Order: sequence, then C-alpha cells, then structure tokens
Amino acid sequence: MIAYLNGKIAFKSPTMVHLDVNGVGYEVLISLHTWTQIGAMETCKLLTYVHIKEDGHTMYGFFSDAERTMFVQLISVSGVGASTARMMLSSLTPEDVQRAIMMENEKVLEGVKGIGNKTAKRIILELKDKMKKLREETLYLSPQTHNTIEDDALNALVTLGIARNMAEQAVRKVLKAEPQLHELEVLIKKSLKSL
Repeated sequence: MIAYLNGKIAFKSPTMVHLDVNGVGYEVLISLHTWTQIGAMETCKLLTYVHIKEDGHTMYGFFSDAERTMFVQLISVSGVGASTARMMLSSLTPEDVQRAIMMENEKVLEGVKGIGNKTAKRIILELKDKMKKLREETLYLSPQTHNTIEDDALNALVTLGIARNMAEQAVRKVLKAEPQLHELEVLIKKSLKSL
C-alpha cells in the first residue's frame, strides 16, 4: 500500500492533483481542505489512502494525518462511501467533524451535501466512542482557552447549522467592517444578519 507521495504538482484543481513523483504521474483525489493547504505550493507531500473496488482503484490524498485518519473513520461507517467522506472533509475540518460527532450534533453533519438525518445519526452512533479514543490519543481539539473571538463565533454559527465556508465569510465580513468588535454575542448576531 502507498502511504504517501512526495513530488511536484503537475496539475491541480479543487478536487484533484496530478503529482509527479520521479517521472511517474499519480492522479490523487483531494478535499477542499487539502486544496486550501497546497494552493500556493509547487511541490508537496500528500498522505494517501488507496480505495480498492471491483471497478477500479482510486487514490485519495490528504495534507494532514488528522484528515486521513478522519477519512478512514468515516468510510468505516456503513452507508458512507469515499466520495461522501471526501465531501464531508471539503465542508468541515477534521476537528469540526470530530466535535460534531462527540457533541452528537446531527445538524452540523446534515449541513454537508448528501448527508441526511439517518446517515448523520449512524455516523454519530458508530463513531462517537472512536472519536473519544482518538481525542485522547491525538488531541485533535485545541483547548477552548486558546480560541479567539473569531473561532468562538465561527463554532457557534456552525453549531447553528450554517455551512462552515458561509459562516467564515460572514464572520470575516463583520470583523473587517468592525475590527474593534470584541463582544462574542454581538459578533454572532451581526454575522447572522450578514448571511
């Protein structure tokens, strides 16, 4: 099995890269999360997962070990395929997925295209104990004390069921207009209004 690829990016799009490793070109499917990490790079190292099915082999690439670990956990859930797991990791960070599962927040998971109520419940049911164990082993979640007002507002909006990218844009828009704003409740309310 191929654990990672390290090479020159010959082609990249938000969903796929062609990685030239010593003259061999690998097609690697990626999430938007990984895309934002490698956006300005000419060479990169991607951790990989090779998904083998009857009709072919597909390689998925991840910028971080946290993302690959979450991908593997998600595809272990019955009814969640590799494409759905990649969609989840394009909409949410691995930390967001872990937090939603641990807090049994179905609405956050349902905010991802293709995830319905039954699938969200199944993900939580099958992965909650694993997420607790992962948290103890790797400490994905940063301590709440280090969160900035922007992080707190973003987490609150995502918890309310707003897509992460829309929430980020709303919070940034408000903070750009009012950089001196330091009240969390006011920031959340203004961000909601700007959506």
